Amino acid sequence: MLSLCLCILLLSSTCDKVPYTGRSRLTLVSETTLVDLAKKEYKTMLSQSKIVRGTTDARRVEEIGRKLASVVDRMQKFHKTSGSIPFEWEFSLVNDPQVNAWCMPGGKVCFYTGIMPFCQSNDALATVMGHEIAHALARHGNERLSQSLLAQAGGLITAFVLDLETAEQRELFGQAFGLAVNVGALLPFSRSHESEADRLGQIIMAAGGYDPVQSYKLWENMAKETKGSNIPMMLSSHPSHAQRIEELKAHAPVARRVALQYQSSP
Repeated sequence: MLSLCLCILLLSSTCDKVPYTGRSRLTLVSETTLVDLAKKEYKTMLSQSKIVRGTTDARRVEEIGRKLASVVDRMQKFHKTSGSIPFEWEFSLVNDPQVNAWCMPGGKVCFYTGIMPFCQSNDALATVMGHEIAHALARHGNERLSQSLLAQAGGLITAFVLDLETAEQRELFGQAFGLAVNVGALLPFSRSHESEADRLGQIIMAAGGYDPVQSYKLWENMAKETKGSNIPMMLSSHPSHAQRIEELKAHAPVARRVALQYQSSP
């Protein structure tokens, strides 16, 4: 029965390619469903947060966001992205000390004031913005959720096959399986997403008129601030700062060249 359910889940999924990188992606969840959920979560976040309006930084987030959003819309048209739905872009700056920014499925973007000291230049802000909206363009949120669903289904099937009898056996298996899946599959997959978003983000910012060569400087500044971090790479959901900087340096000329096709697209 569990195997049948998993087969049905896989057959109902969609598999297409990420714009530019060409990587195949598996999405088990309707993008429309995710976008609807994102809208509700974004609305809740706005109601519970102190939104910064009318300041120079707030205007920069909005203006650069709109400019890069238009690039994403052109990229989707250029690649004729299958199953895509129109983005409904919104950009907010929230008064919060976290050094963070994110973009939900559907184009709901939030920057925290804590990251703005690292975004003094427009190129730096465009680096962060491009990276975050690249996650939405590539549907990384859907993929992560799909991976989790498959991992849970796989765990249930394996437990069923092993015919674990006692509650203690099932609990020990659940802990071991969860750790193995998280370290062996989900976290490395997330690092892959981060690297892909870096590359896509560079292209997006370059097509928007910003200098992709400047992108790695943001992460150099980040590296200085997090110098004491000792999180092992295998347990981290992000590439190391050194790895990210080197990849951004190497990809910058490519990003500038590829961006030309999106600048001239209608």
